[in-house]
Amino acid sequence: MSITGNFADFSLPELLQFLDQGKKTGVLHIELSPNENQNNAKQIYYIWLHQGRVVAASDRLDQQGLTLMIAQRGWISERVISRVTHISSCFINSPLGLCLKSQGLIQPEQLKLLFNGQVLRPVCALFQIKNGEFKFEPISALPLGEMTGLSMSATEVILIGLRALRDWTALAEKLPDPTSGLSGLSAKPRLQLNAQEWQVWEFANGEVPLAKIATQLNLTVDTVLQIAFRLIVVGLAEEHFMVMNASVPMMEESIHEIHVIEPVPEPAQKPAVSQSFLKNLVGFLRSKTG
Repeated sequence: MSITGNFADFSLPELLQFLDQGKKTGVLHIELSPNENQNNAKQIYYIWLHQGRVVAASDRLDQQGLTLMIAQRGWISERVISRVTHISSCFINSPLGLCLKSQGLIQPEQLKLLFNGQVLRPVCALFQIKNGEFKFEPISALPLGEMTGLSMSATEVILIGLRALRDWTALAEKLPDPTSGLSGLSAKPRLQLNAQEWQVWEFANGEVPLAKIATQLNLTVDTVLQIAFRLIVVGLAEEHFMVMNASVPMMEESIHEIHVIEPVPEPAQKPAVSQSFLKNLVGFLRSKTG
């Protein structure tokens, strides 16, 4: 069953988290809107996943992207790679990167560099997409010629990508409200957090507004909101809407004048990404199923 949608509704980090939690295997097609490209040309990227782990990414489907990357780095020529792949049985059912390693042509550190250049940097750059369409299709056979043999959970890719993100314009509306707090969804993070993430995580008790956390940690509010979004989208926390700003206490005489306190509406322009996100996403995507 294929899944289709638009990044105006769900961002790429949210989509990758959904695919990771569902342990999906397939290829994610990403088609950028013309205004997302400097040359206004149609551009499509492909991200392959195996059981929720990202195994390869490319802007082509001929399984020559990894070969070209290796050749451009001056490690092995395209001619040598072609010859070796035709004479070695390893290439029948193993990723190209691991086969070249078994032949002594690629070193483990070079495989890591290839994975970083082929997967991490391009996918992280795609987090800046605001307008574009996506389609996820389950597949039975992965593109071995495009794979290094290394993989990383989509959740880890999200965390790394959002840490490196400089332009948050596409995700601005996804950030939590500064008056909201954070509620932790686990006793201990299952992911390796950096120092600032740990500091914000320690306030994930639903009692301290994010703006106040920023003040106490001597960080900008934007920085704390971005960190909070990272914790939310990878499933470590959820946005907790504060009923009242604790810094503005209600006057005692006002209490006696109020008979019915209306519930405080949640900010519509900044939807929370919480545990209910997956249920809503599933329903939405099913309605768009191709």
